[in-house]
Amino acid sequence: MDLMSRYPDNYFDLAIVDPPYGILNKTKRGGDHKFNMKEYLQWDKKPEDEYFNELFRVSKNQIIWGGNYFGQLWLRSEYNKGYIIWDKNQPESLNNFSMAEMAWSSLDKPSKIFHYSVRKNRNKIHPTQKPIELYEWLLKMYAKQGDKILDTHLGSGTIAVACYKAGISLTGCEISESYFNKSMEKIKENLSNIEFDLSIPNAYSITFPNQENETHELYEHLIEQNRQLRIFEEAQTEYETENANA
Repeated sequence: MDLMSRYPDNYFDLAIVDPPYGILNKTKRGGDHKFNMKEYLQWDKKPEDEYFNELFRVSKNQIIWGGNYFGQLWLRSEYNKGYIIWDKNQPESLNNFSMAEMAWSSLDKPSKIFHYSVRKNRNKIHPTQKPIELYEWLLKMYAKQGDKILDTHLGSGTIAVACYKAGISLTGCEISESYFNKSMEKIKENLSNIEFDLSIPNAYSITFPNQENETHELYEHLIEQNRQLRIFEEAQTEYETENANA
């Protein structure tokens, strides 16, 4: 909340966030045997409406993981067609694990499903850690060059790795100093010889600018995606003009 208060309305093009669902401390297994329930109790609390109001103020569009746990989100639109599913490729017989996770999205796009086995998401440093590959896919599908991304719950920092590879700007923060320091280690492990801006006061935060002039794994794909979008928009405008004059 402190971080978002520093930014004007609609400053970020897209917020991709994974706030606490408020469920890990209610399950015996607690989501992952490496993490304990006492730890969960410190942060696994569902955000209040004030958080979502501020999030919607500073960002033009939002992708919010755990959307099925936040009923108030669905009331913000007359229809909610753009939700996103992460298919974890879990066996049906495992009753203590979800086979998928849902993200609510404000984007006016068809619903999408990302298929990626949770078993590949190893060496977690955070119990709700999302794989880098998931964030790479989200950026490929929903972001474009020049966008400014916000993540209010940085967690393990995997979104930072994906954003840097895509050459897209990110501002992120984490409420836990311990997790923030672990995320920095993970980011540096995947992205050597890079520097973040860590100077935002009173917040465990990182930010880095758009790297449009550098070569990254997803950069060429995003350039082509933007070109195709521009061609489509030009064709759509031409079609609408012709029909208006008919």
